[in-house]
Order: sequence, then structure tokens, then C-alpha cells
Amino acid sequence: MEDTNKRYWKGIEELKNDINVVKNADREFNSEEIEGGTYRRDFLKVLGFGMAAVSLAACEAPVRHTIPYLNKPTDVEPGIPNYYASSYVQGGDYASILVKTVEGRPIKIEGNTLSPVTKGGVSAQMHASLLALYDNDRLRTPTKAGKEISWENLDKEVSAALASSSNIRIVSNTILSPTFKKLIGEFTAKYPSTKWIQYDANSSYPLVQANEKSFGKAAIPTYKFEDAEVIVGINADFLGTWISPLEYNVGWAKTRKVNSGKDGSKNMSRHYQFEPTMTISGANADYRGRYKPSQEGLLVANLYNRVVEKLGQGSALPVQKVDFEFIDKCAKDLVKAGSKSLLVSGSSDVNTLVIVNAINALLGSVGTTIDFANTVNYRQGNDAEMAQFVSDLNAGSVDAVIFVDANPVFDYAGGAELEAGLKKAKLTVAIADRADETASNCTYIALNTHFLENWGDANPKVGQYSLVQPTISNIFQSRQPEASFLKWMGSNTSYHQYLKSNWTANILNGASWSTALHDGVFTNGVAAPAGASFIGNVQEAAAQVANPKASGIELVVFENAIIGTGKNANNPWLQETPDPISKVTWENTAAFSLKTANELGIAQGDWVKVSVGSTSVELPVLIQPGQTDGTVAIARGYGRTKAGKSGNVGVDVLPLLKGAKGASNYWADGVQIEKTKSGYRLAQTQTHETYMGRKAVIQETVLSEYVKNVKAGRFEPMISTSEGLKKPNTISLWNGHEKKNHSWGMVIDLNTCTGCAACVVSCQAENNIPVVGKAEVTRAREMHWIRIDRYYSTDAPRETGYNPNGYKAMEVASENPEVVFQPMLCQHCSNAPCETVCPVLATTHSSEGLNQMTYNRCFGTRYCANNCPYKVRRFNWFKYFENDEFDYAFNNELGRMVINPEVTVRSRGVIEKCSMCVQRIQAGKLVAKKEKRAVKDGDIQTACSSSCPTGAITFGDMNNPESAISKLLAVEKEGRAFHMLEEINVQPQISYLVKVRNKDIEDSKVLS
Repeated sequence: MEDTNKRYWKGIEELKNDINVVKNADREFNSEEIEGGTYRRDFLKVLGFGMAAVSLAACEAPVRHTIPYLNKPTDVEPGIPNYYASSYVQGGDYASILVKTVEGRPIKIEGNTLSPVTKGGVSAQMHASLLALYDNDRLRTPTKAGKEISWENLDKEVSAALASSSNIRIVSNTILSPTFKKLIGEFTAKYPSTKWIQYDANSSYPLVQANEKSFGKAAIPTYKFEDAEVIVGINADFLGTWISPLEYNVGWAKTRKVNSGKDGSKNMSRHYQFEPTMTISGANADYRGRYKPSQEGLLVANLYNRVVEKLGQGSALPVQKVDFEFIDKCAKDLVKAGSKSLLVSGSSDVNTLVIVNAINALLGSVGTTIDFANTVNYRQGNDAEMAQFVSDLNAGSVDAVIFVDANPVFDYAGGAELEAGLKKAKLTVAIADRADETASNCTYIALNTHFLENWGDANPKVGQYSLVQPTISNIFQSRQPEASFLKWMGSNTSYHQYLKSNWTANILNGASWSTALHDGVFTNGVAAPAGASFIGNVQEAAAQVANPKASGIELVVFENAIIGTGKNANNPWLQETPDPISKVTWENTAAFSLKTANELGIAQGDWVKVSVGSTSVELPVLIQPGQTDGTVAIARGYGRTKAGKSGNVGVDVLPLLKGAKGASNYWADGVQIEKTKSGYRLAQTQTHETYMGRKAVIQETVLSEYVKNVKAGRFEPMISTSEGLKKPNTISLWNGHEKKNHSWGMVIDLNTCTGCAACVVSCQAENNIPVVGKAEVTRAREMHWIRIDRYYSTDAPRETGYNPNGYKAMEVASENPEVVFQPMLCQHCSNAPCETVCPVLATTHSSEGLNQMTYNRCFGTRYCANNCPYKVRRFNWFKYFENDEFDYAFNNELGRMVINPEVTVRSRGVIEKCSMCVQRIQAGKLVAKKEKRAVKDGDIQTACSSSCPTGAITFGDMNNPESAISKLLAVEKEGRAFHMLEEINVQPQISYLVKVRNKDIEDSKVLS
């Protein structure tokens, strides 16, 4: 075939890569000069300079200059990605990761399967953290009083001020780095008046206090969900936000997998969840009970009494008996499971947590499912020390304060008092990447790096270590916090040298630094699980919770799994990812149960003023099934004012908690609700909320029925023909597609899909999916290639029939519904309805089972979208890149550095949808071809399957009998495996596994 690749240039100087052309290459694009540019920024400004990329060796510091490819770095091949093991560490949130770079640009984050802690799992926030590297709202240089300052002058002035200060405070979120802790110790030795305060916006300090009272151990144990037969969560969203959700997802999922084979496991854990508002954990529970926040201690005390009664040992607590939902059944199952039970609570009340510990001790869980030998470091914040710091600051007794990548003015309940006190300190320094709510109140901003530009380490739990290494040179004139502390101590040692020395001396124990850096993780000193003796005074604790006093509507402040505490609010990928429960994007809401909303005379589409004392906020109303009556729930993390153009959305709810009557870390009572306006439409991606008996869409059963019949819950439609009833797949007008080599497909297990949305953001990063903004989402024009459909059950009886009144009844979700999450993407049908209607063959079928899109053929008739029964095709209504109407990442040169060069950026007027990551498939086949072998199972993974922390998505070649997907389908074909909408015989390449709940059939809202 003739080589038709041409090269064009503007002149001989450009052809020869003349240095003057390179230096001024940005002028080709007529782009405006950006303040604070450095040699590295000059590279990043010019996408056309991709042939002069900067790369990093696995064990070396970043290259300091761009290198023309006539002197190409040995570890960089044009278009060939490199992977570096690193770690995501933000506050106490942690994962061991792999970073994919192309020609010096990090473009994708994957999980590191070598990690014994996170085991390859990555959350939505972690995937999206990549985009923060290319955030155009980051500062370019360090500043003093809002004006640029050189590092030399900043270091000189800060060092002098520290030397003359008598009361120095360092304030940070949880720091997992053992090397940084050592450095802070040396800094404190140089400046003896220094005190280091750690706080967490999502604090677990009450749990630490309770463990000290209960077991004499001021620590958080490892919770071994994988060993539990009965799991009980009380206001602890351990699958979404509580302490270490990635780790807990892996353990929980192990107990939820069943197998339809003759000798396959038919055992499942039973999961109870008690909570005021619907969370990811509650949505995935077998039994979910509701309560008001003021009743939390009473609920736990009642559970204790029922466990004592059924065990026949211990003394009952003197509290009022209250029959909370499912509490008797829960106590019975806990006692039956004994030491194989696990009770966790996210309560902010120490006394409540002492009683929780007492229940675990009674059951024998401490030492089996609760491991105090291998404690965790995820949440080290000390609320008492933080409160004392704010008090000292306002008393004028703090001379100098250094904030390390922390924003307490926004995310700490006493942020307003802290902000006022900062004016009394002589030296205020914020190590931050922007002038956020805290940094803007400080004299100096020591410009922080992104973690992908850093050296570092982490010690998430006893004996487990991991390394952080830079995958790109510093984009701006930034410096990681550790390097700043070294400078202010008067040291000229690089932090890379300091880190390596500490590991060699104190961590590696003779092991190889290079190996640890290559693997990203290192294990040293893991102990056998151990328990602790309960020494707490449970009677005293019960006396404190026995008579809860609260009035009126109660406010619940919660953290959702997407936005979190608001640290990453300026990330449009996260803002546009639907909340797993409400499916709302770009804002927070005031959520009410339908009953409470009717009593208040409000409805979805209204706005209300929520007042606690003299403080009030206004938010749109959301009707939330599963919400406890008499409560209103509002997500935190919104209402930023200095995050950036994408992050300054929603309403900050934390001020409502400060000083409120009955307030704790997450609730307040005496709430007043006042309707202010109507006619508002939320930017939701799913408005249909109920199950509605959709047998062809959601198929589910209960464990007892599944044990008797592995096809329980299956809906197997039959088609009427002149020859009688036949299976749909036996009737077809198609000749079929021959798949000689590969047949790529997926199996999605509804049992272990938690709805966490990690796959949604992973897909967005991999496939250059644009952000369209709130207005377009409201018009149902979101562009995600994979969505997570969330279905609630309905209480409408089946005999309502298929009539208008019956449908109306079925559309009302239960007050406390069962929930199913179903990932929905292009099904890659063999009998694809879209392919038959495209007039220009823009959508065709491959010889390997994929439904393909040829973008340069498509001219946007949208016939295919109309003909798609799954509604998974996306139409580009606009040009979403380089368009001021969509001013997100793709509208600036820095943001476009995140683009994956292996995937086309689609233009206006074309249809796009899931390609099953065909670029990854082709890359995997090419590697196998070069190595002269067949593609092995596991060589190729899609973005969604590789990111799922629970392993709910299995991808592979169905033509390979040894592949995991083939083995799974061989077992489940006559078991749980079904095709969605099987009756229309489109023969998808994607199968789902029936949802199995471990609950009694009489308790099932769908099957009873």
C-alpha cells in the first residue's frame, strides 16, 4: 500500500526544528501569554510540540529540559505509553495507583493490583484527580499578599519570621507519609515552639476516643469485611465515604459473590444498614432501617439489649425500648453469626460508639473481624487539638501558622472563627495550589504541586507502605510541601534524596529501593490479627444516650462519594458525575421524604430556606425515597467561593451546624423550613425512580430461592409464532456475524455493583468524553458513555394491572425502597438495531463482535439513537472543545493536555457511544503480535472493568474457552446470566447476573 502520510511545515526553520521557532511556537496559535510561564509551561502551552516531550525514568528525577527527538529519551517512544507506580494520597484518602503517560503527559490513572490494601481499586475522585493536574485555575507562582514573589525572597522572609516566632503551628489534614512526619519532627526540633495539628473534614476522632475508652487503644482497627457473615452499618457509609471505602468495597464484595455451578458457593453475607438518609451502603444492604439522628444512641442501646437478651449474658441497659425497623432480626442474626459478625458505626458521639464496641466484644468480633494488631492511619485528625488551635489563634497566642494543603476556613465547622483569628497571627503561610478560602486569608501562598509532580510515600496501615513518584516535571513554579520545610530549616537537600535515605535506613530493611519504586508498594511488619479486651463502662455510656432530646425537623449533613468534602470541587469531571443516589449533578439539594414534603407543602422543583437558629441557606428540593420522615438531608462539599470556575457551585451547609442546639458533627435539630420559590428543574441524569416490575430489565431473587433453583429470578420470554411458543433467539431475520478470532464481551454482576461511579469517570478519562455543563445536563444531553441506572422498588401490588391508574401507582417509589444499580453502556448487539437504519454505514459490526462508530462518516441523522432500545448513544449537539460556551478542560491549552491521543476527539453533529475501549483491544493485540503469541486473558481490560473496586465487571474474549468470561458464562448461562430486553433478540455481547438479596422472601418488596 502506498504511504500517503504527508508532513507539512510553514518554512525551512520549522522543518529543521530551529530553536527560535521552538521558543516561539505558541505564537502559531495566536494564544495570549499566560502569567508566570516557565520552560515547562512553554511546553505545555503548545500541543504541536508533542515531538519534544519530557519523560521520567522510574527511579530518576524529572528531566529538566524538553528534548528534541533527534536526541530522544531512551524511555520515550512516540505514541507508546509508559506506566509509573505511584500513590494517591489526599488527606486520609489513599490508593496505590499506576499512572499512564504518553510523551511525558499523564493521561490516565489505574489501580495497582500489587497493593495488598486497595488491590487495584480506584474511586471516582481518584480517577478525576488527574484532571486537577491540568487545572487552569491553579496559581502559576508563589505569592505574597496576592502579588507574585520569588521563591528566594519567600524563603528568606518566611525563615526570618519563623526564627522570631515563639508559637508556631502547622495545620494539615491527615498525613500518611512516614518520611514527611520525620521531617516535621526535625522541623520541630529546629523550632521548638512548633505544634503540629492534624484535622479531618470527615473526622473519625470520636471513634479513636471510643476505642481508647473501650479497649485502651487510641487507634482505628482494620475492619475485615471479607470475614464477616453478618455486617451491620450504623450511619457508616463504608462503601462510599467512611474511613477506607476502597478497602472495604473489596472485602464486602467477596462476601456477596455466588456461583451457579454444581459445586459453586451459594453463601452470602447478610448486610444490615441503619441510617437517616439513603447512602451507597444503604442502597446495597439486604435490610435497611431508618431513624432520626437524635435517636442514634437509643438505637444502638436497643440493639445491645436485644443482643444481650438473645445471648443470655450481660446486663441490659436502662433505656427505653423502641422497635426500630429490623432491629430484632438484626440482633438475632448477629448472635447467630457470633464472632463472624461485624458492627461498624460512623456516629460522632463517643458514648454511642462505646456501646457499639461493647456489642462487638459480646459477639467475639474483636480479634476476628476487627483487627487491632494492624491498625490504620487513614484518619489521624484530633478535633480537640483543632478546637484549641482556633481558640489560641483568636486569643492572639499564635505567632505563626503554616497550612499544609488544608482548607479549614471552608471545610471545618469553626471556619469562620478561624478566619477571624488569622488576622492576629504575625506569619500566615498556606501551602496551596490556589488562593482558596484559607490561602486567600494568608500573607504567603507557597505554591503547592499536584501529587503527580511529587516524590513521597505513604503508610496507610501498620506494615504497609507505598511510594509516590513524579510522572511529569512541575508545570508551574510550584514546590511540594516537604521541599519547603527543608528550605525553611536551612537544608539544601532535595526531598528525593531525603526520602530515599529514610527508606533505606528505616523502612526497606535491606530490600531494593528500585524494586519498591517499580512495584509502588512494600510490605514490612504485618502482624497476625489480634483483638483487645473490652474495658469500657457501657452502663455509663448508656446513661448519656438514654433520653435523647430533640425538637422539630432534624438536619442531616452527609458526604457524598463524588464531591466528598469539597477539596476537589473544581473538577468538572466530578461535578458532572451524577450522585449515585439522587442522580443530581452540579449542585447539592435539600432532600425530604415524600411524606415530610407533603406535610410541609413543598415539592421537587421548589426552593426552600433551611434555618437553624439565625443561620439559613437556600437550596432546591429533592424528594428522596428512603429518607427518614421528619428530616432534611444536605450534602457537604458544595458552596465553595474560591475553588475556581467549576467548583463555585451549590451551597455550603456547614455554617448551619456551628453552635446549633443539639448539633454534632453531622446533625442539628430545631430546623425551620420555608418555601421561597418554585419552577426549578434539577440537573438529574435519571428521573425514572422505580422498578415498575420491569422483568426484562432488572432481574432479582432472594438467596433462599436461588439455593433451590439457580435460575430463580430469571425472566425468560417466549415469542408466539405459528408453530407455538419459541425462544427469541431462535427467530431472526439476520444471517448473523461470524466471529472467527475474538468475540469481546462483558459480564456485569448486579450483586457486586455498588453504583460508586468509578467506572463512569474512568471511561470519561480514557475516551475524551467532554463536559457539557449543568444547563445541557438539564436538557438530558450528558455525554457519558456508561451510566449507572439506579432503580427503586415500588409498593404497588402487581394486581394493579396495566392500566393508567396501575402505572401511576407503580411510579411511586416505596418509602424505604430496595435499590438496584445497573451499569448501562452500548450492548454491542449482534443484531444491532442501530446498524440497520444508518444511511451512511457510520455504525457497523466488526468481525470481533463490536458495534463500531466511524465518526467521519456520521452526519447526525440520529436514526441510530432513535432505534437504540438501551438509549446509550450520545449526540454532539455542539463542538465541546475550544468553545467558550463550554469553558471546561477542553477549552484551554493546559486542560487539553489530558486528552488521550489514542481516541478521537469527536466533532459537532456526530453520534458517539461506548467502543468497548477498542484502542485498548488493538494495543493488546499488537503487543501479542510483536511477541508472536496469542492474546492471553487479562492482557486487555476496558477502562470500566479495570477500575471497578469490587470486580463487578468481567471483560474478555468469549471465543477463548480459558478466559475468565467464558468460564463464568459456562457456569451462569443456565444460572444467573441474562441479556437485557432479551425478547427483542438483539443478542448483546453484554450479560448481566441476576441480583440476589440475602433476605427472607416475605421481606422482599419485589418478590413477596
